Amino acid sequence: MAQYTSRASADAYRSAGTIQSMSTVGSSADNALAEPFNATCKRENLQVRSAWADECETRIDLFRWLHPYNTRRRHSSLEQRSPIA
Repeated sequence: MAQYTSRASADAYRSAGTIQSMSTVGSSADNALAEPFNATCKRENLQVRSAWADECETRIDLFRWLHPYNTRRRHSSLEQRSPIA
């Protein structure tokens, strides 16, 4: 995935004030946090529908799911509190 190691990505991280973090090639630790999130996103969105009319509709639906997930939904990693709390 060369886009993550490109100079443009490094510049974007730097300008956002974040730190780019990558482990060794083939490390399963890279996906340890992302995989449960991706599984939940797929499960909860694909149970409702299996197709969208276009990319715009897909993005809108995912945002409608993601916004409450990131603000109001309780997370076990936060001792069952929502991120906004």
